[in-house]
Amino acid sequence: MTAVSPAFIMQIGMGFWASKALLSAVELGTFTTLAAGPQDLEALSARLGLHARSARDFLDALVAMGMLDRQDGRYSNTPSTDFYLDKAKPSYIGGLLEMGNNRLYPAWGALTDALKTGQQQGKIKESGADIFGTLYADPAMLQEFLSAMTGVSLPTAHALAAAFPWHEVGSFVDVGCAQGGLTAVVAAAHPHLTGTGFDLPPVQPVFQSYIAGRGLSDRVGFRAGSFFEQALPAADVVIMGHILHDWDLDQKRLLIAKAYDALPKGGRFIAYDAMIDDDRRQNVFGLLMSLNMLIETPGGFDYTGADCVGWMRASGFAEARHQPLDGPNSMVVATK
Repeated sequence: MTAVSPAFIMQIGMGFWASKALLSAVELGTFTTLAAGPQDLEALSARLGLHARSARDFLDALVAMGMLDRQDGRYSNTPSTDFYLDKAKPSYIGGLLEMGNNRLYPAWGALTDALKTGQQQGKIKESGADIFGTLYADPAMLQEFLSAMTGVSLPTAHALAAAFPWHEVGSFVDVGCAQGGLTAVVAAAHPHLTGTGFDLPPVQPVFQSYIAGRGLSDRVGFRAGSFFEQALPAADVVIMGHILHDWDLDQKRLLIAKAYDALPKGGRFIAYDAMIDDDRRQNVFGLLMSLNMLIETPGGFDYTGADCVGWMRASGFAEARHQPLDGPNSMVVATK
């Protein structure tokens, strides 16, 4: 009889240990500190404010997890953590991890309640308020959320900038643009394009500062509005990244219809998310993201590429196709 090992079960079951160690490392600024160069245990502990009892085990756990390197007693970033988790770099994606640490990690502790009730959990549930209304009303929470959206979007933005035939179009609008991570990447990669970020009014100064910092203000502008209450800005391409999964099916269909109305004949609509594989067996991140929508929103859920293609065709698009992007993320491109 083949021996059955519990190792995989225990790795998954206790996976929150590794997750929280990484989230705390980001919170402490570990990778930003080490971006200046390697440091020994004593110096790094002092910089991060670590207690002597915890420091060695914590830092060596990060080494064992592949998040840090250690040579001759000196700790340093790995190439990946140096590129993606140094706050001073434009490639920083840690905003998503910061939000994960501050809001999602505690809320996921109530997953069992969410599974039994179908209701959102965490601070939003306690306040009884709308999640986006709450986020956008608090400047600190808004900044964290917008930075998180940049973190989750940047790798996909680069893939999208390369995968779509941008030479065929002249303008695009990024609906629910947040800080402007996707907007900036696409505009920078294709200098002939003009772009528009569309989001609620409190986002405008954050977006404009981000775009100005990348030298794109001459080609990228901002339009304030609600994508449920106003018509979307007209453009050759309408993009919705990590937007559709926030909403219930009727709201998804409404947003797709509004994208259709904003496009000229031959215009393209791009929706990207961590779309679940059609057989619902492989994209673990997409399936867990859908559970995150259960915890975070009243009716949001993630969906398969086939689902999205069907919704777009039902809204009148002449054709729609699904295309993988990076990691768990993919897009559906529909043509009017």
